[in-house]
Amino acid sequence: MEHFWSAKPDGTAWVTNYGECWQSLHGPNDLEPCVAPPAVPKEFNVRLNFEFDKYRIENIVNDGELQRLDDYIAQVNDTPVREKISLVGHTDAKGSEAYNYQLGMRRAETVHDYMISRGIPAEDIMSVESRGELDMLPGVDIYSLEQRRVTIKADYEG
Repeated sequence: MEHFWSAKPDGTAWVTNYGECWQSLHGPNDLEPCVAPPAVPKEFNVRLNFEFDKYRIENIVNDGELQRLDDYIAQVNDTPVREKISLVGHTDAKGSEAYNYQLGMRRAETVHDYMISRGIPAEDIMSVESRGELDMLPGVDIYSLEQRRVTIKADYEG
């Protein structure tokens, strides 16, 4: 028994929420099969570093990592998968613990807003938090640019 793709009125194949083509015993037999959506990595990690005492997107100094984030967002937006995303803001050791906590939170919230503005659903961002100066990268100067970061971790929810 031959199966055909179910068609919309415009002649394109119907696609489920999971990106699968609907098949039917009836229907046009001249439709091209659906193109599989690009695979989304099971886990995604990126570290965005910021200028000293700054928290805006334009203050990110490692543009390559920001581009990786943009590419990831575009890839997620093109697929039906759901993500579990966590954002954690960090600072270097300059300043008080209270100030650094607030600065880390502003950095994480900036990235949160950026991701939502690019199409990530708010409900996919599970946590936005700050570690301030409390979670330093080991083996890295505590006043280094590398400490001033937001880490983004995303796991596929399948």
